[in-house]
Amino acid sequence: MPSGGAEPEEHGLPQKAVEIARPFGFPISNSMVVSWIVAVGLIIFARVATRDMKRVPGGAQNLLEWLVEGLYGFLENIIGPHLVKRTFWFFATVFIFILAANWVGLIPGVGTIGWGQQTADGFVVDQPLFRGANADLNLTLAMALVFFACWIIWALREVGPGGFLKELFAPKGESTGFLKVLMIVVFFAAGCLEIVSILFRPVSLSFRLYGNTFAGENMLETMSRMGPVLGWLLPIPFYFMELLVGLVQALVFMLLCAVFTLLVCRHEGNGKEGVT
Repeated sequence: MPSGGAEPEEHGLPQKAVEIARPFGFPISNSMVVSWIVAVGLIIFARVATRDMKRVPGGAQNLLEWLVEGLYGFLENIIGPHLVKRTFWFFATVFIFILAANWVGLIPGVGTIGWGQQTADGFVVDQPLFRGANADLNLTLAMALVFFACWIIWALREVGPGGFLKELFAPKGESTGFLKVLMIVVFFAAGCLEIVSILFRPVSLSFRLYGNTFAGENMLETMSRMGPVLGWLLPIPFYFMELLVGLVQALVFMLLCAVFTLLVCRHEGNGKEGVT
């Protein structure tokens, strides 16, 4: 192409996932392929680990039990034994999936195998066959919206519609006279702001995970283009850093969801909840 307007886009990960197929009119992007691979891999791992359960676990069963028990105890210390029984299935699933997707996205070939063209800087892949699943805003936003729906259901089950509204708008503490009227107005205004904050939580959750994953993959791709010698040597330390970042981002997403749930489901007089 003689036009140089799109040239800078060739040197970085495109912000949008690339559509690689459209069977029966259904678009399939390269990030969807990776998310399906991760999901199928986790299902197979869970089936293998639980196929022949033993009292003394070993191998895959030992790893799965260690992971589940560790996450359960960790969340129980944060949101309490009552809430963790209701919500653990979601928090554990989203943590394990995000962690696996982040680490699979670091496997060599993800983002570098696909269709491209020869340029002055060498062969450039502009339509990769695979893309990190969490580097696609569609996936991170979908997970955040699923949590938002679960959050509403959990809140209504724990405190009811009246308790939910009371948690948002009711004045806290004891007051009388003019001060009580003033506190009602203040807490009503604060409740309106809280509703805006609640509506923005899926956006902040999705963009935080997407932004960190997208930035990490862009950094690794930039490092790999720095000359024939440094292209394979320079990214190695950053791969180890991205392994840690992938773990931290999965942990942050799960913890924010857990804390948001605790804040709305904990109410006065409920001794079952609380941070221990």
